Amino acid sequence: MKILIAEDDLLLADGLSIVLRDNGYVVDVISNGVDADAALLGTAYELLILDLGLPRMDGLEVLKRLRARGQALPVLILTARDQLVDRVAGLDCGEVPELEARVRAFLRRDLWSNRSEIKFGALCFNTGARTATVDKQPLELSARETAVLEILLQRLGRMVSKEQLTDLLSDWDSDVTGNAVAIAVHRLRKKLEEFGITVRASRGLGYRLEKAN
Repeated sequence: MKILIAEDDLLLADGLSIVLRDNGYVVDVISNGVDADAALLGTAYELLILDLGLPRMDGLEVLKRLRARGQALPVLILTARDQLVDRVAGLDCGEVPELEARVRAFLRRDLWSNRSEIKFGALCFNTGARTATVDKQPLELSARETAVLEILLQRLGRMVSKEQLTDLLSDWDSDVTGNAVAIAVHRLRKKLEEFGITVRASRGLGYRLEKAN
């Protein structure tokens, strides 16, 4: 899942991005409102974490423009503290679990129709913990394989192009190549096929999760 952090305090933004990346999310960080507005126009994000006190264009204007375009992207507002050091230190003493829980709740509500579990054949995906089981046994997946599975489950019945997967798995600092996407899909397919599920590839169209014949 792809998240945009719009925050001009680089220390805080860096701390937030590390926490979220460690939990398997793809994260972009932008430090001003003009660039945030442009990024939201050109990139498909699943969540915006927004500081209202952004330079060049304040966060409220970014939010107004987002909604005026009809984008229903969930937005988590960062609230200011009296001391900047309090906001940074909070990442080390109790706010991290709260942040993770709020991010999971936002994404589950908006991407998963508030469902905590998604079932597809013998596969069951926990949308909050981002874990998968097959016939109630844990399915061991890498972070990238988990991300691919999430994307395909969110779009059941629809083709997802390699370009879409590549964009959703990439951030500003590290592009994921089409070859890396193909490898992740291949490994995920091998792990699912013995349970009667496959990742169907259609040349020129993309990938779709299906029940094997």
